[in-house]
Amino acid sequence: MNKKFDNLLDNKWWQEIAVVLFSFTIYTLKNDWMLFSSVTSILMGIFFYFILYMHAQFNRFFLLPILFKTQRPVTYIFLTLFGVFVFSVILYEIMMLDVFSNCRLYQNSHQRSYIYQLASVLGTLVCILSPIIVFKFYRIHRKHTDETLLFNQMQLNSLKGQLNPHFLFNTFNTLYGISLEFPDRTPDLIMKVSQLMRYQLESNNKQCVTLEDELAFINSYVQLEKERVGYRCDITYDCKIDNENAYKVSPMLLIAFIENAFKHGTCAIEKCFVRIFITVENGLLHLHVVNSIPTKKTDVVSTKIGLKNTIERLDLIYGKDYKLDIQDDKKTYIIDLKLQLKKFL
Repeated sequence: MNKKFDNLLDNKWWQEIAVVLFSFTIYTLKNDWMLFSSVTSILMGIFFYFILYMHAQFNRFFLLPILFKTQRPVTYIFLTLFGVFVFSVILYEIMMLDVFSNCRLYQNSHQRSYIYQLASVLGTLVCILSPIIVFKFYRIHRKHTDETLLFNQMQLNSLKGQLNPHFLFNTFNTLYGISLEFPDRTPDLIMKVSQLMRYQLESNNKQCVTLEDELAFINSYVQLEKERVGYRCDITYDCKIDNENAYKVSPMLLIAFIENAFKHGTCAIEKCFVRIFITVENGLLHLHVVNSIPTKKTDVVSTKIGLKNTIERLDLIYGKDYKLDIQDDKKTYIIDLKLQLKKFL
C-alpha cells in the first residue's frame, strides 16, 4: 500500500491532476458554488479558471527559474507582481464584456470590481504554485535520497568485496601456520575453516544476519586462533547477550577488530594476550578488545585494509550513531566499540 502511494506521489501527471482539483475546488468555494447554478455558469467558470491556471503556469515555467536557477529573488518578485497586474487587468476586461452580462458568475458588485479580480489572480497563483513547489522539492529530495542509498549500497558492496578476500587471506595464513607446527591437526582445522568460509559465502549477499549467527562465527574464529597460538597466548573470550535472537547486525562487521588483535598481538614468541569482551544490553552492543603489543615484533603479512574498510562500513551503516575509541599506549592496543543494534523482526 505504501509503495503504491509513493508511486502516486512520484507520478508528475497525478501531481498535476491533484493541483488542478485542489485549486479549482478553492476557486468554486470562493464563488459560493455559483458555478454549478447552470451549464453556462460552469463553462464560464472553467473559462475564467483556465485564465488563472495559465497565469500560474506562466509563472511556473518562465518566472520561477529566475528564482531557483539564477537566484535573483528581487527580479522574480517584480516580474511576478507585474504578471499579476497584467492578468488581473485582462480578467477584469473580459468580465466586463457583454457576453458575461447574463451569466450569474461574478454578478455581485464586489465580485465585478478590479480589486476582486486582482485578489483572484494572486490567490489562485498561491494555491497552484504552493503544491507544485512542494511536489518539486519532494521529488528532488526523493531523488537525492535514492541516489544516496544507491551510492551507499555500492560502497558497502565494494567494501565487503574487499573485506572478504582480506578475511580469506588471514584465515589461510592462520591455517598455514598451524599446519607447519601441528600437521596431524590440519584435517580438523580445514573442516573448521570450511565452516567459516560457508558462513562468509552465505552471508555475503545479506545486509543483515542474526546476532546469534554472527557471534557463532566469531566464536569459531577465536577457537581456530586458540588452536594456533593458544599454547603461548593468554586468550580470553567472554560474551554476554541479553537476547541473541532479538537483534540483527551487518555480517562480518566485528571480525576485523578481532582479527587485528590476533594478528598484531601474537606476532612475537614472548608471552602475549588477547582479550575479547562482547556484551549486549537493551540493544546496545559493546565490543571491547585488548591485545598486547610485543616489544620485539616479527614481520606480519597484512593487506592493511581490514580496519579501514570496517570503519568505513560503520560510517555508512550507522553514520554518527556509533562510538569507536582506539587506544595505543605502546604496550596494549585497545578497541572499544559501542553501537545500537536494530531488532530482528
